[in-house]
Formats: sequence, structure tokens, C-alpha cells
Amino acid sequence: MPDRRQLLRLIVFLFVLMIGNSFNSDELKSPLAEEVKGAWQLKDQAGEQVLIFIDNYVTHTAYSLAHKKFSSTKGGKYRLTAGKIQINYEFNSIDKSIIGTNAEHDFVIKDGRLSTNINGVKSSWTRLDDASSELAGTWQITARMQGNELNEMRPGARKTIKILSGTRFHWAAINTETKEFSGSGGGKYTFTNGKYIENIEFFSRDSSRVGASLTFEGKIEKGNWIHKGLSSKGEKIHEVWSRPSGTE
Repeated sequence: MPDRRQLLRLIVFLFVLMIGNSFNSDELKSPLAEEVKGAWQLKDQAGEQVLIFIDNYVTHTAYSLAHKKFSSTKGGKYRLTAGKIQINYEFNSIDKSIIGTNAEHDFVIKDGRLSTNINGVKSSWTRLDDASSELAGTWQITARMQGNELNEMRPGARKTIKILSGTRFHWAAINTETKEFSGSGGGKYTFTNGKYIENIEFFSRDSSRVGASLTFEGKIEKGNWIHKGLSSKGEKIHEVWSRPSGTE
């Protein structure tokens, strides 16, 4: 029989495990998760804010397209309950202290609008899309062509992720262990007849790229997204993106 200390450790372990599992892919099956998925926008004098909900991941970015100014971005796994959204942050461009922590905010969808109350700030968001796209999902780069070889990139704490709704894309280069944020970009995209086109609306590292339109070859093959073309610097790109385990 375990002593009281061992029993207490076991109870704590099971409690932590339960919290972690609350952010798993089972949440994707709930009606509320289906209702919120896609992209939402908030506009004011400062510029735009965009939320993307897809699979079990949410990202939030603030920027000004008119002034080509990037303000901030953050994101992580989320869980929805009646009237609440709980987020476990994986990255934050301005405050890395929240990475790995959970936050809970008021949240409701009514009459086609998303209303939030975050730290006392109430906002009403307009829907941009409902994630109706073959590419909609949470993706992670898993292979990249270097020279003439396609080299595998093992998933880990250091990673590049790309979040796509039906019309919006958002990528971020992050490290969940060191809490390092290396860069982010995003905007609008289209995907038709094997052509993937990005129209850049924000770029944290180089605002001069805002407004650029990039065209790539794209296809889904064995569940992976094959991505070929030229970067904004004119460099050749051949990448493979895969869905993280538990998001398919």
C-alpha cells in the first residue's frame, strides 16, 4: 500500500494529467468548437486584429495594414466551455512570461458575432470565414529541400507553425521551451487548382514585405501539404507541412 506522501503525489500527477488532456483534440468535436472555428476581425483606429480558431489552436494578431505596422501576436491551444475560453499559450511576441500558463476569458457567439471580455476589455468581432478550405488547419513544417535533398525536420520545442482558416494564414517561428519568439507573418490566401497565393498583411521582421503577393504550387499528398515556389526574397522553396499529432 502506498503511504500518504506517495498517494498525494499520485493525486497531483493525475490532476495535472487531467488538465493537459482537457486541451486535446476531443474538444474539436463539440458544437461550440464548430461554431467558432474560422477567422474573426476587429477594426479600430489603431488598425486590425485577427483571431483564427482551427483544430484546437487559436492565434491573435494586432497590426495596421495601412501603416505596415506589426504590433503583437500570441497563440496556443484552447478549450471552450459555456461562456468561457481557456487558452494554454505557446507563444507571445511581447510577454513570454505567459507561455505555458493558462488564461480564461469570457466568450460568447450570438447573431453571427463573437463577443469577448479580456481583462475587462469588451470587444465584438466580425466573422471573416468559417474555415471552409482544404488547407484549413494547424500545420507544422516537417521537411525542407536543401540542395537536392529533402531533409526531415523532427518536431520539437523549436518549430515553425502555420495556422490557416478559410481565407487567412498566419505563421510563427517559436520555441516552447526557451519561450523564444523568432518571427511571424500572415494575411490573406487563396488555394485553387493547385495554386496557393499569399497576400502579406503583416510581417514582424520586415515591414517592406507587407503588400507583396506570392504564388506557390500546392497540393495535399498523404495528409501532408507540399509547398513549392519562391520566397519573398526570391529564394526557392520546397517544403512539407504536416498536421501535429491529435489535430487531424
